[in-house]
Amino acid sequence: MKINILVCDWFEDILPDFIQSFPTLFYDLFNEVETGIEYQLFDVQKGEFPKEFKKNELCLITGSRAGAYEDDPWIKKLLEFIRQADAAKAPMAGVCFGHQVIAQALGGKVEPSTKGWGTGIRVSKVVHPKGFEYFPDKEMRLHYNHNDQVVQLPPEAELIATSDFCENEAFLIGDHILSFQGHPEYSMEYAQYILDHKTGTSPKIVEQARESLQKYTPQGLQIAKWILKLRK
Repeated sequence: MKINILVCDWFEDILPDFIQSFPTLFYDLFNEVETGIEYQLFDVQKGEFPKEFKKNELCLITGSRAGAYEDDPWIKKLLEFIRQADAAKAPMAGVCFGHQVIAQALGGKVEPSTKGWGTGIRVSKVVHPKGFEYFPDKEMRLHYNHNDQVVQLPPEAELIATSDFCENEAFLIGDHILSFQGHPEYSMEYAQYILDHKTGTSPKIVEQARESLQKYTPQGLQIAKWILKLRK
């Protein structure tokens, strides 16, 4: 099994000392589900992309501080890559910005949220039957850290999960694309670090997020199991 991680932001200037590099969060997540996974990193902002699509390789698009609607050349190239991957029915997953840019590329729409910053652990309602295998109680609990939202799904997308804060929390397209607004890769330690160093966000929002970390257990491993099933 090989996962091509399309790194859309390295977060080097804000990453804590206890994390070697941002992609290691994904290594730790998937390695807890399955051993022997091969990883290859692609620096998307430098124009690096897989040269071919293989059914037994998964492309995973990470988070970023950029907006999927921005006009940067690297984002335009990423949008085109996503369209080509979809046309090839290549296994592909998106997380946060990755979720948003997949939606943007395939006919959806992304905008800054009118509800402000979403952070902490959020509970969303699972509404798609395929999700019930991984979330039998029909609830999904994930770490979040975002300001933009998918406000319109791509025409071929099927909604997986929704919440009052974010209507389009997750979606699937066919049997080759899975996309989540939340961060399955976040550890509790990293989530706490983010809140400890959060600037420009109201103290009330940060306090509510802290309370959510105490109240809920995130289900990132369930997301990882589902994503790994995308391989052919």
